[in-house]
Parts: sequence; structure tokens; C-alpha cells
Amino acid sequence: MIEILSARELPRARAAGALVGSILRELRGRASVGTSLLEIDAWARELILEAGAESCYVDYAPSFGSGPFGHWICTSVNDAVLHGMPSAHVLADGDLLTLDLAVSLDGVVADSAVSFLVGEARPAESVALIEATERALAAGIAASVPGARIGDLSHAIGTVLTEAGYPVNTEFGGHGVGSTMHQDPHVSNTGRPGRGYRLRPGLLLALEPWAMIGTDRLVTDPDGWTLRSATGSRTAHSEHTIAITGAGPEILTLP
Repeated sequence: MIEILSARELPRARAAGALVGSILRELRGRASVGTSLLEIDAWARELILEAGAESCYVDYAPSFGSGPFGHWICTSVNDAVLHGMPSAHVLADGDLLTLDLAVSLDGVVADSAVSFLVGEARPAESVALIEATERALAAGIAASVPGARIGDLSHAIGTVLTEAGYPVNTEFGGHGVGSTMHQDPHVSNTGRPGRGYRLRPGLLLALEPWAMIGTDRLVTDPDGWTLRSATGSRTAHSEHTIAITGAGPEILTLP
């Protein structure tokens, strides 16, 4: 299903996006050495409920997962990159943490993710990885103009990642959003320009470049959800929800 929002519905999407952005900013500020992932999950729950919003994850039970996710935010550390299930893990100096949050507010979903280093340590390899996903996200957003095709976005994202030296996994990527979290069209993190669905005003897309150092293979934790690099290498993930407008792409999930 592909939903196209009307001009009257776009303010609701902006409100949902602003909420997601503000919650991620708050959680990033609170996450520090000694913080547990379950604490972050509890904070996310509190902030979502205070805003009168709904979590897209608590009851999320897709075919690739293991039952309902049961938590309010995805927390992925170091070699974990997607669908990281919150646990009692305590953050250490130099950990690479990804927070991925999707909420529904007034019937519209927004989805965003941010990767960052905890504490004072700044391993150069991790910094370069995070920055590459951020550049890839910016390239995908820049390509998201009315009349462009999904392949143009995928090509822009993939070009940045591959030129930075990272293999690209195509099992998981960006997607449409609207009244539900995951909709068509799928936005692969690499692809051929000029192919796929043509963008039009009113379309909401969650673009999410992610990468792993030295591998494109994933393995799944015993929890049935957390996806890690097959080699134990570090990972990063950057995501924004954008709206396609007549004037070009509008980032909705900025704080």
C-alpha cells in the first residue's frame, strides 16, 4: 500500500516527525556511560505516553521477527545494527549506540534513527562509519524530488556507502510511511537510477542508510529480533522521515 497525504494532512505528519526528533534528541542526551538499554526503553515509553502518542514497536510482529517486539524503541550497540531489543546491557565508554524510534501521533507515523558514540572515546573507524551513513542519508534526501524515481534515491545512497568502502546489504532498507509504519515503496540502499515508483507530493518516506564494516551479512540474536554484523564488526544507521512536496523534500524528524 502507498498512501499519499493531502495538504491538509501534512501538518499532522510534521507534528509526528517533530515528536520523534525531539524524543531522540532527549534520549541521546540522557544516554551515557553506565546507562542500561532498559532505562532508555523506559524513558522512551514515558516520553511517548506524555505526548499522547502510540508506539509502533510494542505490538509489532512482522514475519521476520519473533513474536511482538514488546519494547518502545530499538537500541542497537556496536555490532548490532537493526531491531536491537532493549536489554540489561550497560553502556560503556566508546560504545556505538543506535536509537531507532517510530511513533504514531494523530494517525500519522514518523520513523527516525541516529547513531552516536557514548562517552568520551572517539574511535576513528566508528566516527567514519557514522559519518558515511549520515552523508548517504543526505544524498538520498537531496535526490527525493517530485518526479524522481525510487531507484534514483537508492543509487544516491548506495554511491556514498560504496565509495566510502562499505558493502551494502539489500535485505532491509527505507520504506513508505503513513497511517502505518512500514508501507510501500521499499527503498533499497543501493540501486539503479531511473527505476521504480515515481515520487509525487504527499508521499512520506523513511530513508535509512545503514552499514557494517567489512561485511554485508547479518545474523540474528537468540531474541529473534536483534540483527548484527556476521563478523562482529561495528555498524551504524541513520534515518529520517521526509515528505515529498512540490518544493522538494521536507525533513520531518528534525528535533
